[in-house]
Amino acid sequence: MTVRTKWTVEHECGHSLIHDLSDRPADRRSGFARWLAGRNCTDCWKEARDADTDSKEQWLTAKRAEEQQAVSEWAENFEMPGLEGSERAMEWGERCRHQLMTAAHAVLVVEGSWDEADWAELEEKARPITRAGWWIDQRDADGADLHELLEAAGEADRGTENPFL
Repeated sequence: MTVRTKWTVEHECGHSLIHDLSDRPADRRSGFARWLAGRNCTDCWKEARDADTDSKEQWLTAKRAEEQQAVSEWAENFEMPGLEGSERAMEWGERCRHQLMTAAHAVLVVEGSWDEADWAELEEKARPITRAGWWIDQRDADGADLHELLEAAGEADRGTENPFL
């Protein structure tokens, strides 16, 4: 006899649904059905999740404003120039630059072997990169790679006119 694949689950919200658990190993179906019983059904879960979108949007707006304030203060303290691009790209690029620069400082100076003179040299290489898109493109880069990325950007700038900077 095979283990059943269709389970009738009485959800926490009171709805009773039949779930096809054939994609789960036979020995895990009953445990998963029990887990599902302790949760709202999909429709009730989505309704609860979507009911509070106003406060989520307010929270996100406040969080972005807080991040942007920290980024602006950082840029002013370290004499980083403003970025070029659309308003949205500039804000995003500034956040990306801040995150990458602080990650690089942590890896190279705080945890690594660089001294403040080495770091000051890296900051000088970062200042001329004012195209927001360049910083956005590097948003997933590792902080340890920033020196090499800035070198590559500088080499591209030394050649013929570079439309990407």
